[in-house]
Amino acid sequence: MNHTVQTFFSPVNSGQPPNYEMLKEGHEVAVLGAPHNPAPPTSTVIHIRSETSVPDHVVWSLFNTLFMNPCCLGFIAFAYSVKSRDRKMVGDVTGAQAYASTAKCLNIWALILGILMTILLIVIPVLIFQAYG
Repeated sequence: MNHTVQTFFSPVNSGQPPNYEMLKEGHEVAVLGAPHNPAPPTSTVIHIRSETSVPDHVVWSLFNTLFMNPCCLGFIAFAYSVKSRDRKMVGDVTGAQAYASTAKCLNIWALILGILMTILLIVIPVLIFQAYG
């Protein structure tokens, strides 16, 4: 055991000189090995909340932005998808679900309008060609 002496200032100050007390500090070095404590070992259980999987539809939005972008719906859906991903990274599941729902709705409309426009761009010239041909 290693003993060192340390002075300690007592907060009692009533017009008298400060009262100093001598304290002894003891330091022990424990030998590594089995614990010397007769108590049973305790365990700590950490419950990690499983994150709710919130699809952010970024890939679908990017596809609609690049290939089928009627009325800029694909671009707006992409913006909402990125906002949904940001909310998910922060831990705001409710906000992420709200943005993802909006992105999904915009993606559906962009896909429907894009398919209709593609069909019309193919069918109308064929009909015009048959009418004049």
